[in-house]
Amino acid sequence: MNHDNLIACHECDALFRKPRLRGKSCAYCRRCGAVLYRGMARPLDGICALTLASLFTFVIALGSPLLELETGGITSRTSLLGALVTLWNQDMQLVAAMVFCSTVLFPLTELAALLYVLVAVRQGYVPPAFNRILRAIRFVRPWGMIEVFMLGVLVTIVKMVSLAHVVPGVALFAFGALTLFLVLVVMFDPRTLWDLADEIHTRRAAPPGGIRSSSRQTVAPRGPWHNQRPAQ
Repeated sequence: MNHDNLIACHECDALFRKPRLRGKSCAYCRRCGAVLYRGMARPLDGICALTLASLFTFVIALGSPLLELETGGITSRTSLLGALVTLWNQDMQLVAAMVFCSTVLFPLTELAALLYVLVAVRQGYVPPAFNRILRAIRFVRPWGMIEVFMLGVLVTIVKMVSLAHVVPGVALFAFGALTLFLVLVVMFDPRTLWDLADEIHTRRAAPPGGIRSSSRQTVAPRGPWHNQRPAQ
């Protein structure tokens, strides 16, 4: 039995053959119904561009004022980093650490790691620590909560309009654009990069001018994979 083209369900550990999906096709586990694998709906160029745009937008959002408050002739500006410093100085270190991790550390780590892997795979080689980086991306992805942060900022603006003159800063619009970019980036499943890495290894291992036969089976969109048992 060829063990190089198999995948295990992350929910019930069932073993299946792993064919290459096309477009938006999706394969489900026949035993438990969990999603096993999704096809790549768009090329790597688009994902690379979105990830790079998200990183640039992130830098603008962190370095620009978030809000400007004017009351009684006194004007004050604040940014996300300034708000974190204020929380830390007011003996709310735990809250400051949670906000920093969920709005800065985890999203920035995901974007930087994803861009590092995408650029390398797009150039035709597998970067060092490829598997660890993809696992790290899957670990930090659920903890990025920029959309929750944006919702809290908008609620705060609505409540403070009656108390002071509120002027949205550049960072607020940058965070709004970043939220939209992240929605598109999160739709990309990093597990598809493992297939691309396997293809790169196969091409490099194949002898020059050699002919390789392929026995992969196609899978219908949203169809389950069949469990493969070793021959007796």
